[in-house]
Amino acid sequence: MKKYLLTAMLLLSLLFTASVFSQVVNEPVGNEEWIKPYKPFRIAGNLYYVGTYDLASYLIVTNKGNILINTGLSGSADLIKNNIEQLGFKFSDIKILLTNQAHYDHVGAMAAIKEQTGAKFYVDAADAAVCRAGGANDYEMGHLGMSFQPVIPDRLLRDKDVIQLGNTRLIMLHHPGHTKGSCSFLLNVVDGKRLYKVLIANIPSIITDKPFSKIPVYPRIREDYAYTLQAMKGLQFELWVAAHASQFQLHAKRKEGDAYNPAAFADRKGYGKLLEGISQDFKNHP
Repeated sequence: MKKYLLTAMLLLSLLFTASVFSQVVNEPVGNEEWIKPYKPFRIAGNLYYVGTYDLASYLIVTNKGNILINTGLSGSADLIKNNIEQLGFKFSDIKILLTNQAHYDHVGAMAAIKEQTGAKFYVDAADAAVCRAGGANDYEMGHLGMSFQPVIPDRLLRDKDVIQLGNTRLIMLHHPGHTKGSCSFLLNVVDGKRLYKVLIANIPSIITDKPFSKIPVYPRIREDYAYTLQAMKGLQFELWVAAHASQFQLHAKRKEGDAYNPAAFADRKGYGKLLEGISQDFKNHP
């Protein structure tokens, strides 16, 4: 009996997966700055920026292969590949894929890059279902239907889980609200004899106009935002960047072609001001 039950469950799972993958991806037309090319550069140590003008993608280079965080829109795969190769690294050396959040502007090319490189995709467990459904069940973006190509996670992460590859260690921080599984990453990067503690932040902006009480599929949304804002204010780091270049004022801090300068990203005051503004939005949200 158990054998037949397991077979039936497997068939249902395959039918659901086939149904999801057969749907048409409805990626919205985004900001032009989301697709505008931007010359890749070294942020600090073994951490590099390889994204577009505004959608940040980060390459972390280790002695056992590389980690890529965020992939931008669906058409960004070639741009990211070119940026990585322009820096002198191999696209095929990507071993782990991560994201700050499961929205189409950060995982749009995730399935394609996963297939092209054979890398493993790790995601905050609370965003796993949205990744599998291509965003169709997201509490806010679900009205778009499938907004990115579904991508199947290889590992589910939980708060303070460690991602280790070679000589580099990241800590995932669960920062829900913007999505159920939004997250940030802390890592140490070494530049000669200097060590920097870096935060790759998911800024918890509020994207819904609905009263929180009117979102039945996410009953904990208010509590999650409150937790995240408090947790992020207490983080200790020396440098910080975020999922969008505009969130950490990349283009005010650095011009294309500028010399290597990790200190440009040591803007604790800007980080605090940004979170304070979102805190006020949260307090005023119905």
